[in-house]
Amino acid sequence: MNNKISILAGLIGLALLAGCSQAPHSSAPLSGLALANMDTSIKPGDDFFRYVNGQWLATAKIPDDRPADGAFYMLRDKSLADLRVLVEALAEPEATSGTPTQQIRDLYASYLDQAGRDAKGLTPLAPMLAKLDQITDQASLARAFAQAGRSGGSAPFGVGISADAKAPDRYAVYLYQGGLGLPDRDYYLKQDANSRALRQQYQQHIAGMLSRLGEPDPSGKAKRILALETQLATLQWDKVALRDREKNYNKRPLNELTRLAPHLDWQAYLNEAGIAAQADLIIGQPTYLSALDQLMAKTPIADWQAYLKWQLLSDYAPYLDGDTDGANFAFYGTTLSGTPKQRASWERALGVLNEHLGEAVGQLYVARYFPPAAKARMEQLVENLRTAYGQSIEELDWMSPETKAQALEKLAKFRPKIGYPDKWQDYSAIAIKPEDLVGNLQRARAFEYADNLARLAKPVDRDEWHMPPQTVNAYYNPSNNEIVFPAAILQPPFFDMTADDAVNYGAIGGIIGHEMGHGFDDQGAKSDGDGMMRNWWTPKDLKEFRFRTSRLVAQYNRFEPINGQFVNGQFTLGENIGDLGGLTIAHKAYELSQDGKEPAVLDGFTGEQRFFLGWAQVWKGMYRPELMQMLLRSDPHSPPEYRVNGVVPNIPAFYKAFNIQPDNKLYLPPQKRVKIW
Repeated sequence: MNNKISILAGLIGLALLAGCSQAPHSSAPLSGLALANMDTSIKPGDDFFRYVNGQWLATAKIPDDRPADGAFYMLRDKSLADLRVLVEALAEPEATSGTPTQQIRDLYASYLDQAGRDAKGLTPLAPMLAKLDQITDQASLARAFAQAGRSGGSAPFGVGISADAKAPDRYAVYLYQGGLGLPDRDYYLKQDANSRALRQQYQQHIAGMLSRLGEPDPSGKAKRILALETQLATLQWDKVALRDREKNYNKRPLNELTRLAPHLDWQAYLNEAGIAAQADLIIGQPTYLSALDQLMAKTPIADWQAYLKWQLLSDYAPYLDGDTDGANFAFYGTTLSGTPKQRASWERALGVLNEHLGEAVGQLYVARYFPPAAKARMEQLVENLRTAYGQSIEELDWMSPETKAQALEKLAKFRPKIGYPDKWQDYSAIAIKPEDLVGNLQRARAFEYADNLARLAKPVDRDEWHMPPQTVNAYYNPSNNEIVFPAAILQPPFFDMTADDAVNYGAIGGIIGHEMGHGFDDQGAKSDGDGMMRNWWTPKDLKEFRFRTSRLVAQYNRFEPINGQFVNGQFTLGENIGDLGGLTIAHKAYELSQDGKEPAVLDGFTGEQRFFLGWAQVWKGMYRPELMQMLLRSDPHSPPEYRVNGVVPNIPAFYKAFNIQPDNKLYLPPQKRVKIW
């Protein structure tokens, strides 16, 4: 429930489709193309992204309550509007306590009770703040670190429970670095003028928030908190290292913690976290833990107390009184992402519902908005993409038969999940009250934490979903070897039941291929068809794979969305492989679906052209400069422009479809085009 940075959230190892969410523009009745968005004065071979979306880019204005706009944002807005109709139509009580109707209605009401929240001010945090005042030694500090993971705030490290990457049928405890108030360690370490100015604004924000608590010397404490977070950032692994699944998998017995960081009272921490009975755990970043130990030895308890109070208040600020909420948004919303004003209260209230009662709300959403025909057509599309992927693997000229056999086995074991889960989460144990928002969130978090702990005694639930159906996104989970498409993304412009096959294959087909592609990207390819992280490559094939991916890294490293700031090709590699492989395989599937027939020309475009247009209109988007800077530092997805212009120059069919010539700006000589899958 950390609301400071909400770009995309997911479990350990999940590969997501989108980095960031007016209803969508209506589609043309024949093709499914948004013709009014196009700027045909631009040559498709010079800038395909703007050729497809240029008129919209020239005329659209980002709404004041959004950091960005585009296809994903528009469809997310539609999903929220659809949910609002359902939630606000729920019957008034007589509903029995603990029923989905009662919980949804009362959690929604508790967020919208601004008068009640204003009257309470910061008092809902008083019990948790009092506990922090009682920290006197390393044992009580360790318990406070563990409690932050259970009820709110943040600590220099945390634990999570997920499938063991090397034994995916059982759950494991993961311990990982954390505890920063800014989106990424680079915010603390870069020494350019803009970064220094932002840190000064952050320090002032901390001081202002501590003043709201009535803390003595808020300015001095803010300075020490920033210094402490800066030291944490200095010790932490960077975002590229954090992507490496093998480096971040270090299974150790529990007593290894004491060896790595003897100044921490691990017994107190493990007891409070509820994991003291575990025989082992997976330490994500061991060198960080060792370095943190030295910081623990020299940092006064009072500084940790101030840090923990700040983290707690920052975490709960959006759910307190209007002034505290506004002060939080002024920094995290406006300063960091450039958004002038907050979204409507009902939208934010629905966000809380989606986070804590997601599948209860999802049941309502699916019953009203997701037709069975859409699920059936998606299932067929997935199988068509699977067939195309298999043929492509068979045809690869750089991969040995031994590795191909392993890749084909993994492909055959892909588990598609479409629309919604077969069984729904039971939230009845959460006590929800219409006048107690912070209490509701605390009880929901306690339920979620206990639910996670209970997994440790059970086999992995392979039927579980990690997104509710009303989410406009998709993901690949390597430990389950599954591709997941929630119901809400299966709408125009991503999936249009009335559009022709070309546009659907370019849009949702490319997205299906993208998620399949994560199973074969630089990290997903480290797991086999059963989800076990192991090397199934011959040495020669792995070397060639890494060479080909390095060429893709070099291509993306040259993209400069902001003057002097470039895409990090290594950090975004997994998503870029997903895009390139996904669109390549979707095109092959589209060709197979035509069975040698020449599709009709619709809206003046051939089927081949409509395929690529369908992909490009999915990535229609614009960002505020502040958000773009944030995403370049912290988001593993490339900006929308390069999810189009970075991909199509590598696909030979694009050149044929639009007659791309060497004098076009996107043209790449054949020897410089990257083909992986």
